[in-house]
Amino acid sequence: MPREHSPVQLVASGDSRLSANQMCWPAQAALETALTAAVEKLGYTIHRAHEVTEEGHGFIDSQKRGIEIFRSIPKDAPLIVAEAVWQYSHHVLAGLLSHQGPILTVANWSGQWPGLVGMLNLNGSLTKAGKPYSTLWSEDFTDDYFLDKLKAWLETGTCEHTADHVSPLNAESIPASAADLGQRLADELLQQKAIMGVFDEGCMGMFNAIIPDHLLHPLGVFKERLSQSALVAEMRTVTDAEAAAVMAWYQQQGMQFHLGTDESTELTEAQILDQCRMYIAAVRLADHFGCETIGIQYQQGLKDMTPASDLVEGTLNSTSRPPVMDRSGARELFPGRSIPHFNEVDECAGLDAILIQRIHRALDQPVETTLHDLRWGCFDQSGTTDEYVWVFEISGSAPAEHLGGWNACHGYRQPPMYFPKGGSTLAGVSKPGEIVWSRIYVVDNALHIDLGRGKAIELPEAETQRRLDSTTPVWPIMHGVTYGVTRDQMMAKHQANHVQVVYAENAEAADEALWTRASMANALGLKVNLCGTKKDGSSWEGN
Repeated sequence: MPREHSPVQLVASGDSRLSANQMCWPAQAALETALTAAVEKLGYTIHRAHEVTEEGHGFIDSQKRGIEIFRSIPKDAPLIVAEAVWQYSHHVLAGLLSHQGPILTVANWSGQWPGLVGMLNLNGSLTKAGKPYSTLWSEDFTDDYFLDKLKAWLETGTCEHTADHVSPLNAESIPASAADLGQRLADELLQQKAIMGVFDEGCMGMFNAIIPDHLLHPLGVFKERLSQSALVAEMRTVTDAEAAAVMAWYQQQGMQFHLGTDESTELTEAQILDQCRMYIAAVRLADHFGCETIGIQYQQGLKDMTPASDLVEGTLNSTSRPPVMDRSGARELFPGRSIPHFNEVDECAGLDAILIQRIHRALDQPVETTLHDLRWGCFDQSGTTDEYVWVFEISGSAPAEHLGGWNACHGYRQPPMYFPKGGSTLAGVSKPGEIVWSRIYVVDNALHIDLGRGKAIELPEAETQRRLDSTTPVWPIMHGVTYGVTRDQMMAKHQANHVQVVYAENAEAADEALWTRASMANALGLKVNLCGTKKDGSSWEGN
């Protein structure tokens, strides 16, 4: 039988948490039904390479299971990885790397579960590994764009998207002041060096989020590999009075915790106090090991021992945060400074945060930064803007400054299906303003950075709530607009589930900050891409 008429193999990578897989399975089943109809419409058939389990879901939920399943998949068969949920890339990475047939990653265009986020993580992981693949996305799998690309992949084994919004940096186009400052800051980093604190590497199968040491060391950045057990041990040294003082600080600043009494489903004071202990412990460990930035793995292992770390992460990312003294009480740690936290141990975001902090401090611009999931997007239904508005959304690690200050922040219980021991989010709506967005990633054994401009906008409360209800309503959200980058261009080029965002005081300052980061990254040896346009629609090449 000719290859183009052989059955298309389908696999679905999922979470490692049974509760998440069971909750999200109906959305995955709906995706697969629609995708199967699209493939059959084009004259092909789909064979699902693994069955729905007795546990009530059809996801590959471990690396072990993935390897077992791939043993029975014909090596040269066309293969689709379909995703409607967050997935752990290492569940399928081993099988995909040895697969010899064409690979297509597919996600549904929905905010309900992080399917787009999961697919982008897998894409970035395959890119880092040097494994060829194609990728597609669709709202209902009936639109012409999707069907045309799917047809091309079925017939040829590849489908392509335009990426004309991306331009490799021409160093000669960098404004002189930005070029000089970027070079100086690069020289300082190489001379001073920086330590990145990593609490258990490889969180959630995010292969794309691990920077190999041989690529990191030439930049003057080195990892301090720490165990999350060390974090738990340090938490046990924090006194009840110290934890209570941090919680009181939040409340004095006006943060609103939405408390209940049922530990299994509601946020409780005890959960918050444990998060306060974790915050103090994290700051003390960062000081002890001299870390400029830290990343806590949190979702696996730690989730079974403590409440979620997201409130801690957002607090660390905030310049205005509860004071922490050393164990002796004699010295305040990192006074007046944020301690950048790279969520889910995404080392690419951690490296980016080091660059951002040093640049924005030198430029006297806001230094607070975070990574958001590139969760979803749609056009505004309120009539406020005709621009395409992304939902940038993360599980609670956004700094208070991004959300308009502590009195605009809310604490809700983390979803039980992800976090059995609960814990508060740091929720809110990002304030309007000019932003620089970015992503560091690995291609062909080299570090790359994509840089772009955009803005966070304000939408009416009803539209904001619609977007929250379409995603995870207890998490912080940013209404993001990317200048000169369409939805499909972003999806085709972006090499991660995360997008880094930082504010600037105005458009001119944001442009200067972008140019300076381009200069610093270039001086450090990163391959720099400028994405989209400036606010006025002009190209970066024209300076």
